Amino acid sequence: MILVIDTQFMENYGAHDWDGEGVCPQRWKFKGGSSYKVVGVPEGFDLDQAVGIVSPEIIKDNDYCRELILGYRLEADDWMSDFERSQLEYDGSIAYPEPTIDFGLMKQVFDHEYAEWSADQDAIYYGA
Repeated sequence: MILVIDTQFMENYGAHDWDGEGVCPQRWKFKGGSSYKVVGVPEGFDLDQAVGIVSPEIIKDNDYCRELILGYRLEADDWMSDFERSQLEYDGSIAYPEPTIDFGLMKQVFDHEYAEWSADQDAIYYGA
């Protein structure tokens, strides 16, 4: 099974002519989104926690654009988005696949960063 995370992408049209001074004008336009495929999530792993681990690779939020998570679900290993399926049907191949994230690699990074953070907290608490 793969974890599929659906997103919404927005572009701030107010930022196009912004000179970087003061507050950026806000004119957000919805521009579609993606269905991220997260592979390698162990069976039985808490999906909320899995989404939390990979979300830094997905979520974007700045003056120019935003990409936010709308929802997530489990799908079969051979799942394709409508966009991928239409490419295959009309072009015979998938030239623009949905983004794919390897959960195992993200979990290693998360575990390493958490261990460093935890050690820092111990040092602060115990005065090391």
